[in-house]
Amino acid sequence: MPDTPSGPTLLGFDVILVGSILAGIAALAVLFAIYAAITVKDPMARRVKALNARRDELKAGIVKANARKRQSLVHKTEGTEKLKDTLAGMKVLQQSQIEVIQQQLAHAGYRNKELAVYVIAGRILLPLLLGGLGIMLIYVIDYFPDWGVIKRTGAMGALLFAGYKAPEIFLKNKATKRTDAIRKGLPDALDLLVICAEAGLTVDTAFNRVAKELGRAYPELGDEFALTAIELSFLTERKMAFDNLAYRVDLESVRGVVTTMVQTERYGTPLASALRVLSAEFRNERMMRAEEKAARLPAIMTVPLILFILPVLFIVILGPAACSISDAFASGPGK
Repeated sequence: MPDTPSGPTLLGFDVILVGSILAGIAALAVLFAIYAAITVKDPMARRVKALNARRDELKAGIVKANARKRQSLVHKTEGTEKLKDTLAGMKVLQQSQIEVIQQQLAHAGYRNKELAVYVIAGRILLPLLLGGLGIMLIYVIDYFPDWGVIKRTGAMGALLFAGYKAPEIFLKNKATKRTDAIRKGLPDALDLLVICAEAGLTVDTAFNRVAKELGRAYPELGDEFALTAIELSFLTERKMAFDNLAYRVDLESVRGVVTTMVQTERYGTPLASALRVLSAEFRNERMMRAEEKAARLPAIMTVPLILFILPVLFIVILGPAACSISDAFASGPGK
């Protein structure tokens, strides 16, 4: 005779065994969560260390003595130049296009401007690769024999379009997430800047202090403020450092802060009062966005309510009555 489960079963499975496995998985998940909470690392530590090292090098005018790293940078530059010459020979490389992609890379958090050439090359190579894969699957191997001419043509067009738009979509998603993270922490950063300004700190020291304080909560904003503080300390024109901040962050609020900083530097107006007004405006704007999302919630919840919640509610309410009526009709009048 085949072995039968000794305990209670549900759909042929031993309930005690399944419960033990699920309890073990839950215990492992709890242990992993505790370990992750204990061993949490500062996301800004490595970035601040690299930025400080770069600042010291720029201040002292020291060129890195690491020959291997210098050689790798030379090879990388030579490879980029070769790729740029190849694309220029194909008449697909324009300076305006490179500048647009470089700004998109800066918004996404990539500061290496040489990556713009690789993005343009990816726009050319990915459609060829995906198009070749589509031709192989659809026409050569005939993996979808039931597809007609319209479906085959549509699939090929979708693959080519996806290959061309994939780098742009990737950069746009990265930039959107990074901009949202910076927008959330900007009012708190301005409040800290006001406190630092009232305490008598200089602008670059205030930016550096805010970057250290907000680095754990908002790593992206702390990274930008730390880089701005470094640029303020070694660039010849302080306006250039603020303009670079506005260039790297695609946010109207940051451009307003930059304009305020530049006007304060030029005309000598009080920095704390101007930043306090901006902070109040940004907090009101954040509250308005939250109220707007809350106002849209009933309209958004209408479809899930109709499709998922109301049917279950009707089943729970009318189910027992339907079962009683069905039993009454099944038993008949004479039984």
